[in-house]
Amino acid sequence: MNAPIIDPLQGDFPEVIEEYLEHGVIKCVAFNHRGSLLAAGCADGGCVIFDFETRGIAKEIRDIDCSAAITSVSWSKYGHRLLVSAADKSLTLWDVSTGEKIARTILQQTPLQARLNPGLTSPSLCLACPLSSAPMIVDFDIDCTTLLPVAVPEMPDVLAPPQRSKCPESNPPFSPAAACFNKCGDLVYIGNSKGEILVIDYKSVRVLALVPVSGAAPVKNIVFSRNGQYLLTNSHDRTIRIYENLLPAKNVLKSLEDLGKNIDGIDDGVEKLKTVGSKCLTLFREFQDSVTKMHWKAPCFSGDGEWVVGGSACKGEHKIYIWDRAGHLVKILEGPKEALIDLAWHPVHPIIVSVSLAGLVYIWAKDYTENWSAFAPDFKELEENEEYVEREDEFDLIPETEKVKVLDVNEDEEVDIETVEKDAFSDSDTSVEELRYLPAEPIPDTNDQQDNLVESIKLVEGQISASPASEEAVQNGHGADHVLSPQGEELGDTRGKRKRKPSEKAMELQAEKAKPSKGSGRTVRAKSRAGIDQEIDDSVNDADDDDDDASYY
Repeated sequence: MNAPIIDPLQGDFPEVIEEYLEHGVIKCVAFNHRGSLLAAGCADGGCVIFDFETRGIAKEIRDIDCSAAITSVSWSKYGHRLLVSAADKSLTLWDVSTGEKIARTILQQTPLQARLNPGLTSPSLCLACPLSSAPMIVDFDIDCTTLLPVAVPEMPDVLAPPQRSKCPESNPPFSPAAACFNKCGDLVYIGNSKGEILVIDYKSVRVLALVPVSGAAPVKNIVFSRNGQYLLTNSHDRTIRIYENLLPAKNVLKSLEDLGKNIDGIDDGVEKLKTVGSKCLTLFREFQDSVTKMHWKAPCFSGDGEWVVGGSACKGEHKIYIWDRAGHLVKILEGPKEALIDLAWHPVHPIIVSVSLAGLVYIWAKDYTENWSAFAPDFKELEENEEYVEREDEFDLIPETEKVKVLDVNEDEEVDIETVEKDAFSDSDTSVEELRYLPAEPIPDTNDQQDNLVESIKLVEGQISASPASEEAVQNGHGADHVLSPQGEELGDTRGKRKRKPSEKAMELQAEKAKPSKGSGRTVRAKSRAGIDQEIDDSVNDADDDDDDASYY
């Protein structure tokens, strides 16, 4: 839709359900970097990729070794790879263009969420958050996993994570932690059960900073905005918090090391990490429903980071809350009476996709009010009819008002049609080709569809054979094959023969045949018709013989 005809005073957020997508029972969704493709994980272990422009299925990926429900899907930065985690404790890396499996590994715990490193062109490194274990870095190239620390020990020299092993039965159950990469993919931010945010260098497995969360409630979700300027956390105290990222976009590790060196008078330990953390993140805003005090599901940012969205975790309702960054609740979207289990905001457009407990993907879009007066600056929209008095020179060839106007347009200026403006929402490297669309693959018809097609063809043939034209043809001595032939002739008789034009005598006999017969009985009419037909055939044969004789001489 053209941008000038959209009312600029309208909020740039979704309002109504536009349509829904259905493919089995869908559990989770994720957009690619451009929002042109939507990946959806299903309950039967398959993964389907929708072309979001046409809303059709572009590709279906399925691992024969996996039949458990998909827990998360994650795109690589340029869209060439897709990471799929399943409830059977598996992590699978796929090549999107070919549909081939690149690598697969089995963890000791079920991964609730897995994300590819956003800083790599062809990532084989991912961050997984298991159900009953600490977040870990999984390297598919060397088939190795590294556990990350989820808490800062009291002794500063003990920062190495424990080795991966099963927890003893005497230990209390492990509370799952949330984790995510930063925009460049060189740091990992972990929200633990103590209400803390840890900033970790995953290569050296060191905690570089610590940020306490107000209320000390366990963190359930943690996610960065698209531009990397804001960090969102969802805690068990039913509050969504927004933090502003104070670190630079590049050379983040060096900046953190410089911050640690410049802090004097504080011994190495928790207090120093908190001091460094205060210079990394600062609390920007808090969001909560002060009336219902509900828990939130799958909170995230909009594509431009101007809006914050969170789904209601209450059973039996499909509600989506939208706030602006200033903290004002601007919209509550109410869907069907189905629980919400996942949602995602489109990277570019004001579109939200939400997944219901029944496995449907609802597409929320904006209900635009078109401003047609934008096409003509002098046009004025009226609520009701008004009496109009025309000007004296309104219908002159050259009105006086047009004479006064001076065109300030340089017609000799060259128009640049080759330079492509950079997309405001794109932060990709132009040297790397990005996968935006997939060629459509035809889906073969099932046996039921083929049977229905055969039955419909037989029904049409039966209707043709039962038509009055076919009955008259049978009465006149012609076969049923004449009716079905496109030319009205039997194919077996016309092959190898040349069509001849009837003679003048034959034309006269046909005209006499068209006249009504004067006979009184039905047998007389039948005999006269048969006699005329015989005369026409004889005349045609005579004309053919004459033509052959003429050609011989």
